[in-house]
Amino acid sequence: MSAISLIARDELRLMRRNRVAVTAVVLLLVLTLVAVVTSWTHQQGIAETRAKHQSEANHAFEAQPDRHPHRVVHYGHFIFRPLGPLAAFDPGVDAFTGNNMFLEGHRQNTANFGDVRQSSLLVRFGQLTPAFVLQSVAPLLLIFLGYGAVARETERGTLRPLMVQGASARDIVLGKLGALWLVAVLVGLPAMIGFVLISGQPGALAGPMAIIALAYAAYLLLWVVVITLVSMLVRRRRDALLALLAIWAVTVVLLPRVAPDIAARAYPLSNRLQTDVAIARDLRRIGDSHNPDDPHFAAFKAAVLKRYGVTRVEDLPVNYKGLLALEGEAMTSRLFDSYAKRDFAAQASQNALVAGVGLLSPTIALRQASMAAAGTDFAGHRRFLEQAERYRYDLVQRLNRLQADAVSYADDTAKDAGADRRKRIGAANWQRMPEFAFRQPDAETLVGASLPGLAVVFGWLAAAGLALVVATRRLGAK
Repeated sequence: MSAISLIARDELRLMRRNRVAVTAVVLLLVLTLVAVVTSWTHQQGIAETRAKHQSEANHAFEAQPDRHPHRVVHYGHFIFRPLGPLAAFDPGVDAFTGNNMFLEGHRQNTANFGDVRQSSLLVRFGQLTPAFVLQSVAPLLLIFLGYGAVARETERGTLRPLMVQGASARDIVLGKLGALWLVAVLVGLPAMIGFVLISGQPGALAGPMAIIALAYAAYLLLWVVVITLVSMLVRRRRDALLALLAIWAVTVVLLPRVAPDIAARAYPLSNRLQTDVAIARDLRRIGDSHNPDDPHFAAFKAAVLKRYGVTRVEDLPVNYKGLLALEGEAMTSRLFDSYAKRDFAAQASQNALVAGVGLLSPTIALRQASMAAAGTDFAGHRRFLEQAERYRYDLVQRLNRLQADAVSYADDTAKDAGADRRKRIGAANWQRMPEFAFRQPDAETLVGASLPGLAVVFGWLAAAGLALVVATRRLGAK
C-alpha cells in the first residue's frame, strides 16, 4: 500500500474516532436530505399553486360577458411565472422578485408577491435548499474536520518522523488532501443525488445540470485545498481554525451580504413613485390622445384621414377611437420600454459590481453560476418581465383592434339610452385571446450564462492548487 493511502487511512481513522466530527457529518447528511425533501415539496407546492391561479385567472378573463373592448383593456389579466425544473435545487432570486403580474392597458406593472415580503427575515439569510447547504454549511463542516490535518503533525512534532520513515512531503499532503476530499464527496453526495432526482422531470436539460454538478464539485474541492493549505502554513491547530473561520465568515457570509448593498448604493434604482411621476411627465410632453389640439395626435388624425381618402373621422371605414387607442398604446409602450431598459441597465451594472466582488469570494461566483444554470438568476426574472410585456402589449392591441374593427364610430360616440348595448361585442372574442405561455431558455443560453461564475471558481481552485504545490515544496525542504 502506498504512503499516500496509508496517510489518508490514518487521517480518516482519526476523524472517525472524533465523536463530534462523526456527529457533525451525520447531522449535515440529515440536514441535506431534509433540504432536498423540503425544497422539492415547497417548489412543487409553488408550481401547483401558480398553475391553479393561472388557470383561474384565464377562466375569469374568458368568462367576461359581452363588453366594449376598451373595458376589457382596463379589466386586465393576471399572469404567473412558472419555475424551471432546477429551481427546487437553487431557487435563486425567485423569493425576492415576485411571481405574478397584473397586465392592463396604459401601464407596465411590476412583479408582485415575492416570498421574502410574506415570510420571516430568515428568508433573507438563505432558504434551506441543497444549494444553500453546499454553499454555506458544507465548507464549515470541512473546516472543523480538516483544520488540523497538517498543523497537528507540526504541533506534535510528528511531521519529521513521517518523512524519516519514507513519506515525502508530497505523500503527506496528498494523503491528507485525499482523506478530506473523500469526506467532501460524502457530504455532497446526498445533495447531488437529490439534485438528480429533482431534475429528473420534464424540461430538465443535461447541459445546465452538468454545469451545476461541476461547479459544486470544484467549490468543495477548493475548500479542501484551502483547508489543507492553511493547515500547512500555520503551526498550531488553534491558529489554523481561527484563520479558516475568518476566511469562511468573510467569503461565505460577509461579502455575499455586503456586495448587493454596495451595488445598490453605487447604482441606485428609481422607486415606483419616482418612475410613475417621470412617465406621467413624459406622456404629457409626447402627446395626449384626449386633447384634440395636441400636435402629435392632430398630425396622426390628418395622416389617417389622408390614408383613407376622407375628410371626416365619421367617414372612416374603421372606428377612429380604436385607431387612437392603438396609437396611444404604442406610444406609451415605447415610453415604458425606455424606462424598463434604464432599470435593466442599472441592475446589470449592479450585478456586474457583485460579480466583481465575486473575484474575492468564490461563494458569490458559485451562486451566480448555479442560479444562471438553474434559470433562477436575474436574467431569468428579466426574461419573464420581457415576455410578460410582449404578451401585455399584444393582448391590449388585439383588444384595441377589435374596437377599431368591430365597434362603429357612431355607436362609440353615441349618448342615447341604447348606445351602451350597441358598443358591446360578443364574449367569444375574449375566449379567442391567446393565453400567456412562458418560454424557458434553451440549454445553450443557460450554460453560457453560467460560464463566467464557473470560470471564477476554477480560477480560485487553480490559484489555491498552485499555492498548495509551492507550500508542499517548502514543507519538504524543512
